[in-house]
Amino acid sequence: LIEIHLDGKGVGAAIDAGHQALLEQFETPFVSVVMAGDGQMNPRDVPDLIAPVILGQADHVKGNRFAHSAGTKTMPLHRKIASKILSFATTLAAGQSIDDPQCGFTATSHEVLREWNWKRSWKGYGYPNFWLIQLAQMGCRITEIPVHSVYGKEKSGIQPLKFFATVGPMMAVEHHRRNIGWLFSRNITPHTLFALIAYTIGWIALLPSISTDLERELVTRGCPPVVLTFGAWAVAHFFDKGATSTVQELRLNAKARQKT
Repeated sequence: LIEIHLDGKGVGAAIDAGHQALLEQFETPFVSVVMAGDGQMNPRDVPDLIAPVILGQADHVKGNRFAHSAGTKTMPLHRKIASKILSFATTLAAGQSIDDPQCGFTATSHEVLREWNWKRSWKGYGYPNFWLIQLAQMGCRITEIPVHSVYGKEKSGIQPLKFFATVGPMMAVEHHRRNIGWLFSRNITPHTLFALIAYTIGWIALLPSISTDLERELVTRGCPPVVLTFGAWAVAHFFDKGATSTVQELRLNAKARQKT
């Protein structure tokens, strides 16, 4: 048992310190499991959590409280609403479907931890969202498995307005960093280029001075510019998800070549 004291540097910093301690302790392959000490996570779920990593099916596994047979009946309503909002936002930012981004019950391959940029890591609340976006940029395979959530009378220390005001912009910035990073890397794919084109068209639709003739014609026929914008962005997200999947395949193929 190793005790680590960080004097209130943030929950993200605490988890980072735990991961880094394992890197110092073990040279052989291992799986790092994060489980909060507030009693909301069931340790019996650990074997299922680490299985995809051990079997080589995933690089990072997240617990999904909403997928468990027991459901989230005991989860406070405001948490359910916040989780759904953050699920939507994180799915957009990470380029892949994430149903329960705020669940901190995770298992991560040692290979991911050895590649992680600890200097840029997010230190406070919102670290699960930051991790998911960065993992997507790295091409890591992310899987969610059902876990049992347990809620009592404990109160969360998160201040909703402050949380969304801080984490929201962070996800927007990291989303753009991920895609721009791919544009100037070996991981560039046609999907990323198509996503950029659709994303740009969405912004152009909001600016009449530079809108295309087609966009002006659609607006004249009664299609609001905002509908064109969100339609274009939906197409951009579709291609972005394709790019994310392709980058994961590229990473997997590169690892396979290293072993041969």
